[in-house]
Amino acid sequence: MSHFPAFFDLKGKAAIVVGATPVALERVRLALAAGATVRVFADALSSEGRLLVASPGVAWLPGAPAIDDFERAALAFVATGDCDRDRAAAETARAAGVPVNVADQPELCDFIMPAIIRRGDVAIGISTGGASPALARFIREAIERVLPARLGDLARFAARLRQRIKDLFPTPETRRDVWERLIDGPCGEAVLAGRPAEARRHLLELLNRVEQPRETGVVHIVGAGPGDPDLLTVRALQLLQKADVIFYDELIGPEILDQARREAERVYVGKQKGRHGQEQPDINDALLAAARAGKRVVRLKGGDPFIFGRGGEEAEYLERHGLTAIVVPGVTAALGCAAAVGIPLTHRDYASSVTFISGHGRDGAPLADWNGLARKDRTIVVYMGLTAAATVSERLIAAGLSPATPAAIVARGTRRDQRLSLGTLGTLPDLALRQSDGGPALIIVGEVAALAKSNLAENINLEAAA
Repeated sequence: MSHFPAFFDLKGKAAIVVGATPVALERVRLALAAGATVRVFADALSSEGRLLVASPGVAWLPGAPAIDDFERAALAFVATGDCDRDRAAAETARAAGVPVNVADQPELCDFIMPAIIRRGDVAIGISTGGASPALARFIREAIERVLPARLGDLARFAARLRQRIKDLFPTPETRRDVWERLIDGPCGEAVLAGRPAEARRHLLELLNRVEQPRETGVVHIVGAGPGDPDLLTVRALQLLQKADVIFYDELIGPEILDQARREAERVYVGKQKGRHGQEQPDINDALLAAARAGKRVVRLKGGDPFIFGRGGEEAEYLERHGLTAIVVPGVTAALGCAAAVGIPLTHRDYASSVTFISGHGRDGAPLADWNGLARKDRTIVVYMGLTAAATVSERLIAAGLSPATPAAIVARGTRRDQRLSLGTLGTLPDLALRQSDGGPALIIVGEVAALAKSNLAENINLEAAA
C-alpha cells in the first residue's frame, strides 16, 4: 500500500481549488458535498464554472493564489491544465503547510484522489496508488454494479440507532453481533427494499430477542489454500471478516491475513525449522480457551485442514471437550501448486491415479507403500518433502521406478515469489538442495511433471537423469 487511506472531515472548513478545468470544477463539487467552503482561483470561468461559483459556500478569486490565501485552508486542489502553473500553485500550498493534490501529477501530490462511489453518506474510495486512474475507474464501475441503490438509506437508519444500541448492549462483542444481524438480515433487507414499516418491525424483534445473540463454543477450522488470496473460498473470507481471534502458522502469508477483520487478534502458533514453536497440545488448549471465552475463533491452516493439516486432531480434541468444530475446506496445496505451474495431476495418457504422501511420519521418516507407489501411470505428490527428498528418490528407485521419471519441486506455489524446479527422480535430491531458501514446497513425481510450463522453471534438468 503506497498511500494511507483516510477520510477528511471538511464540514465548515476551507478548501482551495486552483484552476477552472472540468477536473477542477469536479473538485469543487466534491468539497461542497463534504460541507466545505470553497475558494476558486482562476483567470476565467466557463459558463458551467460561473454557475458553480454562484452556489452558496463558493467564492471566485481571479488570478493565482498567494501564500496568504492558503491560510487556515484544510486542503488544496490544483488542476489548471498547465504544468508550470500547477507546480507553482502546489509549491505555494506546501509552503503554507496545506496538503495539496495536483491532477494527473502524482509526484506533486501530498495526497491523491481516489475513484469514489457515493450512496448518500456511504463513500467508497478506490486507489491504485496513482499508478492507473483508469484501473481505479474500472474497479469502481464493477463495485457500482453490485451495491444496492438504497445503501445510503441503510446508513442513515443505522446512524439513528447507534446510541440506542450502545445503551442496550454494553459489551462491544454483543453490539457487533446485533449490528451484523441488523444489517445483514431481514431488517437491513427491508430498508434496502424501501419498506420502512417492515424494517421497524424486524428491528423490534431483534432488540427484544431474549436469547443470547452470540454463538458460543464454536471453532472454525478454515483452509486458507496454498497462498494466493484469490483462492480463498467465499466461506473462508466471510469467517475471516467476522473473527475475533485468528490462530495461524507459517504457511499463512500476509496477503491472506490482510483479508481478515482489522480488529481481529492474530495469534501465531507455527513452528519453523530451527526455531521453537508451540506444540500441538498448546495450540489445542489455546483454541479451547478462546472459544470458551465467547470469542469467534478461526483456526487458519494452509491448504486444506484435513490433508496433512492436523485439522482432524484439533477437531477431535475440541469436540471431546464439549465444543463444536466446523471445518471449512480449502484448496489443498497439491491442486493449487500443480495448477499454478501447469502440471495436471492426472492425465489420460500419463497418469490414471494420484497419491498424496507426507514427507514426515511420526518418527520423522516418510511412511509409504513404496512398492505400490512405484508405477509409471501414477502421480506422487509429497507434502513437506524437501528434507526427505533423498529418501523419496532412493525408495522409489529401489522399488523399481525409473530414475528418469520426471520430477518437479514447486516452492511457495501460487504466491508472487513462486519457484519451480524441474528434473528427474534421480536428480531430486539435488533439486531439493537448491530450495535452501526455505518456504513451503511440494514435490511432484510422475510423467505429468514433464508437462510443467518450462518458461516458469528456474532449473530445468530433465536430461540429467541418474
